[in-house]
Amino acid sequence: MPTARSSAQRRHPRRNPGARTAASFAIPVVLGVVVALAVTVLGRRPVTPVRKLSLPAVAAVAASPSLIGAAIATAPGAARCPAVNVVFARGTGEPSGLGEVGAPFVRTLTADLPGKTVTYYAVNYAADELQTSAGPGAADMSDHIISTATQCPGTTFVIGGYSQGASVTDIAIGIPTILGTGTTIPASLASRIAAVVVFGNPLALTGETITSASPHYARKVAEFCDTGDPVCGAGGNVQAHLDYAANGSTTQGARFAAGQVKAAG
Repeated sequence: MPTARSSAQRRHPRRNPGARTAASFAIPVVLGVVVALAVTVLGRRPVTPVRKLSLPAVAAVAASPSLIGAAIATAPGAARCPAVNVVFARGTGEPSGLGEVGAPFVRTLTADLPGKTVTYYAVNYAADELQTSAGPGAADMSDHIISTATQCPGTTFVIGGYSQGASVTDIAIGIPTILGTGTTIPASLASRIAAVVVFGNPLALTGETITSASPHYARKVAEFCDTGDPVCGAGGNVQAHLDYAANGSTTQGARFAAGQVKAAG
């Protein structure tokens, strides 16, 4: 089963940042990049979970013929503002849009928030195979949130990403990575972000998680790293990195985010 980590559940213990050097984590990060390239070469395709699922709702979600949601209106005015705006960054090599992980995540989250208007924004970035676009992606994510928050003072945000898209999210919430830099979400808007949900986050290759690295978001994050995933779990199972859309992770992540939104009022 995939593992979701929160402030109460941590798979990787925090290490002493002072004990790490650039050389100490450059090799695993490069390995993660190589694996991400391999995943792209293998192509995006339906996958069969390698573990028994405990969430029967996954099948119903996957069978839904359409994605519930719409692009956020750009014109100002409270009447056009959603209650919740989901901002998600797709993984390496995926075509523009939410991607194979983001789409079911948004679909389930929308269904779990009846009575609330939920819209989504697919982060506009290259998601390139050389892993050089996370910084610009973070800038786009942050700029969208800043702009929408200004126009829609009552809107709550759920943010996240898959694979390189998780790195986009890391940078946007102010966590340094070696994959680039970009505009970050102002600390003053942290309270407007109800949940952060990431899948297959390369940040784990440096011995960190969002929970351990971010004081603003540690209590509102769910981090999914499938057993054996080379990009986040130092494993050797490339298939594990492709399984998040099929193994129940998106359903668990959406339910976590829905709970956070409801708790935030």
